[in-house]
Amino acid sequence: MTLIILTVTFFICLGYSVYQHFTKFNDYWIRKKVRGPKPTFFFGNIMDSVLRKKPVGVVFKEIYDAYPDEKVVGFFRMRSPDLLVRDLDVVKCVLIKDFHIFTDRGKEFSKSGFGANLFHADSATWRVLRKRFSPMFTSGKLRNMMYLLTERGDRFVKYIDRITQKNTEQEIHGLTQKFTQSVIIACVFGLDLDTFDDQQHETLQALQWIDKKIFSVKYGSELESMYPGILKKIGGWFLDEEVKKFFSKLIKDVIAMRNGQPSNRHDFMDLLLELKKEYGHGQSEANTLDMTDEDIAAQAYIFYAAGYESSASTMGFLLYQLALNQDIQEKLYEEIKEALERTALDGEMTYYAIMNLSYMEKVFNETLRMYPIITKLKRRAKTSYKIPETDITIDKGQLIKISVLGIHHDEKYYPNPEVFDPERFSPENVQARHKCAFLPFGEGPKQCIGIRFAQMQSWVGLAKLLHRYRVEPSGNTPHRFTYEPTRVVLYPKDGFPINIVRRE
Repeated sequence: MTLIILTVTFFICLGYSVYQHFTKFNDYWIRKKVRGPKPTFFFGNIMDSVLRKKPVGVVFKEIYDAYPDEKVVGFFRMRSPDLLVRDLDVVKCVLIKDFHIFTDRGKEFSKSGFGANLFHADSATWRVLRKRFSPMFTSGKLRNMMYLLTERGDRFVKYIDRITQKNTEQEIHGLTQKFTQSVIIACVFGLDLDTFDDQQHETLQALQWIDKKIFSVKYGSELESMYPGILKKIGGWFLDEEVKKFFSKLIKDVIAMRNGQPSNRHDFMDLLLELKKEYGHGQSEANTLDMTDEDIAAQAYIFYAAGYESSASTMGFLLYQLALNQDIQEKLYEEIKEALERTALDGEMTYYAIMNLSYMEKVFNETLRMYPIITKLKRRAKTSYKIPETDITIDKGQLIKISVLGIHHDEKYYPNPEVFDPERFSPENVQARHKCAFLPFGEGPKQCIGIRFAQMQSWVGLAKLLHRYRVEPSGNTPHRFTYEPTRVVLYPKDGFPINIVRRE
């Protein structure tokens, strides 16, 4: 009997301790006098995300929508209290005006392995990397890569020529993935692999497996939610060891193929090798970061991850909306046709022709407005901070979240937000709108440095496709859909089947 009593007592005490542990901070925002949803046990306010019922960006949007009159909203990411910023003036302070207080993105990883890449590095390492890599994305550098993109664009269209002879209905995301992967493999790794015809190549087969690892939501993010900073303390990283080994070996092989020297391809690998020559022997700023082969692999990995799937998804959403909005599609086609006739060099599109497609830019931006690939931004406060025009002071270390998806669908900034309307991005409308009402690439010093490359590769592929084909709804094209909850970036559960029809 005594043993039974002791056992029952133990489990009662254990249960009470667990309950106390996961509800310890539940009154945090009440004490701060910040409004927000009541947290549930263990999950906080992100149960649907943790259970993989909804993407976390959609969950944040729902919290954003529930408090239309609040500048900020307090909520709980598991047991951790986070602050969701709704007011655009406060967003501007966090991202731009008071950036020196919010330099960190709020999730850090060990520098060993790939932790010191441009996206995930701590603020000190990020400053060094930003200074080094910004020149890689100048118009001159991108113009030199234009031939790589147009070659891949031609292969893209030839592939569509073949497959649409058998079936005009195609799931568009799979096609745009083939194009952007082809571009990134050529521009980042400097390899001439044909993603359209050579799927048996061992590198492409490995990338198919790796893509699932990179772009799937991982449960390590929940561990970091419960115990912020734990991944850095235990030397953790969000990539499988096999993924890191793959990119490290691939980069070493490419460097060996080029004898460690820049070639005449004018791709990103050439630029990374130039940086290695400059900083590869202990000559970095205050010796904070040398450019070893592993450092190059870390940056190549993030260029691949950021430039491949995000552009493929955006192109997929854009073509889906063009299929549903034939008038917009025809207007864009006329612009592409006129631009190519007017500025093409030897029958081929030029960098100038592509980057001056003004209506393409409107359509592209409206796609990113409706379907921002990065649905949320996050920053960590380095010191305590008083929220402007409020009585709220946040503590040092507080995580700030910005719902990009919520802002982009807020009727205050975009009336009828579910309507696809490229004219929202006319010069007049852009000028009249708050600077922080459009955040697909972030804003301020930590804005994505690859914006122009993302535009260039997407617009080349779209122009090549739309100049020869038009897209139309098929019998299976959805008008309503739900997002896949296990993907890092937004995309529908079952994709977008549409018809691709040759223009006469």
